[in-house]
Amino acid sequence: MEPSNQKQKPKATSQSRWIPLSHSIMFLLRHKSLLGWSSLLVLITIILTYVGFQISVHYIEILTGDFFFTAPEKIGVLGWVKYSGWLISKYLFSFFSHVVSFYLAFLLAFSLTTPGYVFLSKATENKQIGKSNDNNTLSIKSVLIDLFEGMKIGALGVLVAIAAIIVSFIPLVGQVIVFLMYTYYSALMFLDYPTSQRGWSLGSKINWLREHNTIAFRIGFLPALVSMIPILNIFLIALLFPVLTVHTTLNFNRVEASRTFREVG
Repeated sequence: MEPSNQKQKPKATSQSRWIPLSHSIMFLLRHKSLLGWSSLLVLITIILTYVGFQISVHYIEILTGDFFFTAPEKIGVLGWVKYSGWLISKYLFSFFSHVVSFYLAFLLAFSLTTPGYVFLSKATENKQIGKSNDNNTLSIKSVLIDLFEGMKIGALGVLVAIAAIIVSFIPLVGQVIVFLMYTYYSALMFLDYPTSQRGWSLGSKINWLREHNTIAFRIGFLPALVSMIPILNIFLIALLFPVLTVHTTLNFNRVEASRTFREVG
């Protein structure tokens, strides 16, 4: 029989470890330094994404030439069929090219702002555990490392985009798979911030997502959903990025603290 004075350690579950988004938002609003740094990152992200988006659209238009600017003649039944097909293709291509352009621009902005968000993540962790921010500084070495890690995630995002295009041709099921791909990739982007400061490899980050797939889905669901909103996605993602960086950092630290608790116990 187990002694009465020996307390049984509570089993940590993903539910008990989860910090809701509303708590993360209030955490950010309570700390002015985090809020100020987040505002600066939002502005930089919007500018980089917008500039990258305009450049991408411009080059896509150059590649297509005058094909979508010169409509076929509407002469006879065959002419109208050709014109209808051209018109549908024009709008579908325009929509697709803008989505791709936004995605590429967003990946560029993500890669270039990675050091800033890693800094925000570290500052969030210090606030969470009550540690001073005195040692939380940006050095040339750390910035270069963070940029390299951001570019690796960005390059992976290009591969995810290519795979998503192929999978999207599968009726019904393909769209679901694509959304899941973007959801878990979004989770990986935000997980990159608290893990990069720990020196984790890309493989370790992906393994963490596999091990905590439910939490990863919760983290990536909202940004994946917002990214599908035309036009507004640039500004909404930029506004959400600092919030979700804080949100991911808080939950990641909670999970890792729970893991350490179980290992020690």
